[in-house]
Amino acid sequence: MTDKKQGNAFTNNPIVRAVGVQKIVVVIVLIALVLFFCVKSTSFRQYTTILSIMDYTYYLAFLGMGVTFCLITGGVDLSIGTGMFCYALIGGYLINQKHAPVIVGILVTILCGLIMGTINGLIVSKGGHAPFLATLCTMMIARGLGSIITGGASITWPVAGSPNGWTRTLFKIDMGGTKLPLGFLWVLILAVVMSIFLNKTRPGRYIIAIGSNKEATRLSGINVPVYQTLAYVISGFFTGLAALAYSSAFQSMTPGGGGGIELNAIGGAIIGGTSMNGGSGTIAGTILGVFIMSVLQAGLPLINIQANWQQIIIGVVLIVAVYIDVLKNKKLA
Repeated sequence: MTDKKQGNAFTNNPIVRAVGVQKIVVVIVLIALVLFFCVKSTSFRQYTTILSIMDYTYYLAFLGMGVTFCLITGGVDLSIGTGMFCYALIGGYLINQKHAPVIVGILVTILCGLIMGTINGLIVSKGGHAPFLATLCTMMIARGLGSIITGGASITWPVAGSPNGWTRTLFKIDMGGTKLPLGFLWVLILAVVMSIFLNKTRPGRYIIAIGSNKEATRLSGINVPVYQTLAYVISGFFTGLAALAYSSAFQSMTPGGGGGIELNAIGGAIIGGTSMNGGSGTIAGTILGVFIMSVLQAGLPLINIQANWQQIIIGVVLIVAVYIDVLKNKKLA
């Protein structure tokens, strides 16, 4: 007997199979959204809107790339939103109030992310706590810590044009009056690097294996706690990078902020094909999913959708993405 070919002409196409059906669908949806907003709003077609979308995309892309590793292990990191604000506040506080060199503020910002990521990883892998609960707790800690260190005051990183304002040029440069989204290049470079790490290196494959079958991975001799912790350390590192991206794009940060941003990043990863049950996910898919979230955030206000309805629409998009993930897992079961 010969095996019947599964799927249809579209899903069996070699290009489609190589890229992935979900990524192609996400690209189609992204193009459709862009065309829709271009038709409905002349403001959306302006170059300033493109820059605004990029500003959203930078920090969401970094958060999404990091949390993808946690999701692939079957976990999650809810601390990334408030953590991003906390680390940016601490770095900015050192620069503005303590007159530390800018490079020190940058390094401390990233170091804070690494420390929190390590704490999250150890609580989950060694402490045996559920990732949702563990990172929910550290989310609240990060929210309070930023307020305590800054005394409840808003923090602004050095503005563009000031002696220490070069940090803002890391993600956006001015070329003869035209601002260029340099941060997009950093996102692409890091996306390629992390894709290679996830799929072509031993630690990356171990992280995928943990999400696929944690017990089988342990029985095969792999030190599960080490690689499970590594996933959260990576998430913390990218949260530190997101803090730098956010502080370079926006004028000031208020203590206690960042709540809800983690849902956009996690939603972007899920839209891009990362399974909430773990074991599968791609960095490229996450970047595409994050772009959808960024386009929605930038486009909905331009077509006069009220803020409350914006949240409802984004929430519905996330419900659909999660439902697709559920259907996909049922099909694979």
